[in-house]
Amino acid sequence: MVQTDLLVIGGSAGGILAATMAKKAYGDIDVTVMRKTETVMVPCGIPYIYGTLKDSQKNRIPDAGLLDVGVNLVIDSAISIDREAKTVTTEKGETYQYKKLILATGSLPIVPTFIPGHDLENVFPVIKDEVYLNQVKEKIDASDNVIVIGGGFIGVEFAEQISLLGKNVTLIEMADACLWQAFDKSYTDDLEAKMRENGIRVMTGARVKQMHGDTAVESVELEDGTRLPADVVVLGLGVKPNGKLAAEAGLGMNAKGAVLVDQYTRTSDPSIFAVGDCAEKHCFFTGRDVPVLLASTAAMEAKIAGSNAFQLRLVRANKGTISTFSTKVFGKTYAAAGLTETRARQEGFTLMVGEYKTMDRHPGSLPDAQVVNIKLIFSKCSGIILGAQISGGNTVAEIINILSLAIQKGITATELNTFQTATHPLVSSSPISYPINAAAMNAIATNCKQLNEDLVI
Repeated sequence: MVQTDLLVIGGSAGGILAATMAKKAYGDIDVTVMRKTETVMVPCGIPYIYGTLKDSQKNRIPDAGLLDVGVNLVIDSAISIDREAKTVTTEKGETYQYKKLILATGSLPIVPTFIPGHDLENVFPVIKDEVYLNQVKEKIDASDNVIVIGGGFIGVEFAEQISLLGKNVTLIEMADACLWQAFDKSYTDDLEAKMRENGIRVMTGARVKQMHGDTAVESVELEDGTRLPADVVVLGLGVKPNGKLAAEAGLGMNAKGAVLVDQYTRTSDPSIFAVGDCAEKHCFFTGRDVPVLLASTAAMEAKIAGSNAFQLRLVRANKGTISTFSTKVFGKTYAAAGLTETRARQEGFTLMVGEYKTMDRHPGSLPDAQVVNIKLIFSKCSGIILGAQISGGNTVAEIINILSLAIQKGITATELNTFQTATHPLVSSSPISYPINAAAMNAIATNCKQLNEDLVI
């Protein structure tokens, strides 16, 4: 039997950060990470194996981050947990005894088993395993017609990257827009136009009825009768929590198969924590369950778990998932945080909204200057920011992180209008038209205009 102070099951973003955080917080404790694969992929980098990177090895997370701080790394699969004995049994027949256990078992791809033909050859869910992903790459490289089902982030990014190979790519999304959960219509329209301009056939409001073929997929049939030729189908339908190990151990689970946790990521067993995609997620604004499974969220939870594994040290507990996203499609970056205007109104908020368009350099005639569009959504009653959307050059990916923090801290429109910025012609927008300040100012101005209609001077 192997003894360890802290055992972390899962070696992707959540597992890595939980282990390294615990090692840094508690010093000389023995920390072991157990994962089932020899290598670990950067999860958000998987689509880029097929186009930009062209090589899965370039998308690996190095083990040095664990090994350099003294974390033990074990390649094996946990098959059962004995909570009373505080032991984990593995596929290779080993037994590990822990004092504390962190589950970071991640997620599994959603496979539409209700669609006939889902199990044909060359129909591929996105599995985070390098050997498997290379097999998918071989099939895509040899194909002419590729269909991507699902217009979320992974579907959009796969479609873009595969199209760079010169393939005929069709993206099918059953909702009225791609990325509709993160962006309002003006942004999704712009994104879809960008994809169509670059040769991708985008079909929204479309449902797959069946996949046809003898042994391998040959075509995809939609509910309206349209038949699309297909050599390869990529299933980008999202993921679901991988909570099997936790459920079999008798831990509390929610209806969606995620592990129940408190604000410190503790499960129903005080010696076991759960982070990342396997753990339940709550909306930052409403407290309700949300199916937002992101590496960035896993990283935040992992730091909380690693810090608090043996003692509550990190005062900042997990107040909920803000849902902060960014992506880049054909040279344009799209980023969002918090509620969309549509979702905020559905939740019952009365809003004031500010939008602005500027350049990310000043003057805008500088080389490589790009247009930035920004939309900020505030509660009209409190002035607190609820959401943000932004598109443009690479700078917007960092601007959205500022806005995510603003949402987390309950910053108001007035504060965002007047916060002080560092600007420079070669790297940022002008201080006169810095996008966050300017959009907040427009939200305030619009609200004041409405108030002034009833004002008698």
